[in-house]
Amino acid sequence: MNAMILLAQGAMNMADSLATANPVLTEVNAPEMNMLDMAIKGGWIMIVLGVLSVVCFYILFERNYMIRKAGKEDPMFMERIKDYIHSDEIKAAINYCRTINTPSARMIEKGISRLGRPINDVQVAIENVGNIEVAKLEKGLTVMATISGGAPMLGFLGTVTGMVRAFYEMANAGSGNIDITLLSGGIYEAMITTVGGLIVGIIAMFAYNYLVMLVDRVVNKMESRTMEFMDLLNEPAK
Repeated sequence: MNAMILLAQGAMNMADSLATANPVLTEVNAPEMNMLDMAIKGGWIMIVLGVLSVVCFYILFERNYMIRKAGKEDPMFMERIKDYIHSDEIKAAINYCRTINTPSARMIEKGISRLGRPINDVQVAIENVGNIEVAKLEKGLTVMATISGGAPMLGFLGTVTGMVRAFYEMANAGSGNIDITLLSGGIYEAMITTVGGLIVGIIAMFAYNYLVMLVDRVVNKMESRTMEFMDLLNEPAK
């Protein structure tokens, strides 16, 4: 019995000794990182990337609205054009095209205004207007493509400049005074600008491809309306 008591007391003493030798570490609340702090630590390149992101979103929303608007038209558009032409109401057909005011309508309006001339002249006139309309639809897409390729390059530039600054501070500190806090500024700049550049570049790339898809849909409609109009002109006289 006494032996058991002695063993229990020994175990308790050992536990107390271990607790004294290994105190419980109190949890230290590390400061939380937020996007604003990260952007500030990224340096001046983050300002450039921020401007590029604003331009990217502006082009995306503005072009999305304009291209979708250009793609909307009356499903009975060509039927009404055929009725006007068969009835020899040329002015009414032109006014109707101006009322619709879409790229396809402007192309057909140009074709109607060239009625009476050789078919090749009519087709060339329509194609010229079509090229102008496509250029209007693609306005800003070159800038979007440039952002998608340029933003990651700017991010990598920030990586290089950040690492150069980190090594420069390391060299000035000397071999015996190197501290991780001394290098944190350059490392922050190097990593954050890379992340920022990739984010802006990826968003711009997907936005560019999305807008190109919308433009292609409108161009397909324009080509379809052109073919229908040329078929109308090539119909045998009744």
